[in-house]
Amino acid sequence: MKYDVTDIKLAVGGRRRIEWADADMPVLRLVRERFERSKPLKGIRMACCLHVTAETANLMRTLKAGGAEVRLCASNPLSTQDDVAASLSKDFGVPTFARRGESVPTFYKHLNAAVDVRPNLTMDDGADLVNLLHKDRKREAGNIICSMEETTTGVIRLRAMEQRGLLKFPVIAVNDAATKHLFDNRYGTGQSTLDGVIRATDMLLAGKRVVVAGFGMCGRGVAARARGLGAHVIVTEISPLRALEAVMEGYEVLPMDEAARTGDLFITVTGNKHVLTEAHFRRMRDGAVVCNSGHFDVEINIPALRALAKKVNRNVRNNVDEYLTKDGRRIYLLADGRLVNLAAAEGHPASVMDMSFATQALAASYAVEQNGRLKVGVHNVPVEIENWVSELKLKAMGVKIDKLSNEQRKYLASSEEGT
Repeated sequence: MKYDVTDIKLAVGGRRRIEWADADMPVLRLVRERFERSKPLKGIRMACCLHVTAETANLMRTLKAGGAEVRLCASNPLSTQDDVAASLSKDFGVPTFARRGESVPTFYKHLNAAVDVRPNLTMDDGADLVNLLHKDRKREAGNIICSMEETTTGVIRLRAMEQRGLLKFPVIAVNDAATKHLFDNRYGTGQSTLDGVIRATDMLLAGKRVVVAGFGMCGRGVAARARGLGAHVIVTEISPLRALEAVMEGYEVLPMDEAARTGDLFITVTGNKHVLTEAHFRRMRDGAVVCNSGHFDVEINIPALRALAKKVNRNVRNNVDEYLTKDGRRIYLLADGRLVNLAAAEGHPASVMDMSFATQALAASYAVEQNGRLKVGVHNVPVEIENWVSELKLKAMGVKIDKLSNEQRKYLASSEEGT
């Protein structure tokens, strides 16, 4: 297959969307200009499994400018922007295998279509490509120089593989880069998650009790944005340290069993499974809204919710299903439990993805430069890449910072001066 998209005729609108996003991604543009000159990815074949959005399209353009042969498939069945997938295939020469709402068999067919390029590098959002290469496409795994992983859930899976001795090639944890998780996860997820909730429900958040499950970087962003809109925010956590941080930030911290009785809106951002369970659904108030902004749709136990319902009214609004429980309550599930920020909205703003994708592209270039020297395992992004991306982003924003004087450099490098 050259590509598999919903409708190639949508390319005109997709190109406009891609170009609009590009205007707000100055750091990635600078990386693309650098790649066009130096061709650091020349001769490299890449399979990428990412959310197919306008921002991702500009990353694909950058990789191709660097000389790579690129194939792209979707990392989530409901995050694909069909017009962007069409434009990438038609206008930018990036074979794209993604259809919004695709079935699970089609999802895996598309994963395999990406791997058919016989990649040297992979980019993942959730480690599905890496998983495929370790199970059904083991032959192609021997060609992999390195993989880049962009999301918390994927890094969790990959570190588990590393600890069990199952990982077959090096991986760079782009998600753990400060230029990614401190900004993309916190500010991007925070804003786009509530954007998805509001688009789906038209809910006024002021005065609502919003329960945020998980106080990692994504949860912090969601909690902060919800509080900024006037919500009373309750945090649930399993980590004593993160729970303590949430308390110190002024949030109420409760076990989910207690929070379930009072919440109006529940948002899961943990990267774990069955954070909302049958026991929690039984405690929820009539009209409670539940949604997920973690990578996979397992954070909410949807089969358990379905079993409690005497009737399910699909699409009472776009991306809203109404579950009528046997005791007469209504529980509303958003976006089938998929990433609400991408399924019900447009995902992160381009300006924050600018840093994440610049780091992603430079990590790919670094991996090629290190060919053969990176050990099998999960690696951090080099600090030099982080600093370069940060400096460029500040410059693009018109922000200046101080520099160390020679005296200060000498002081920081010595142990001679004291009290």
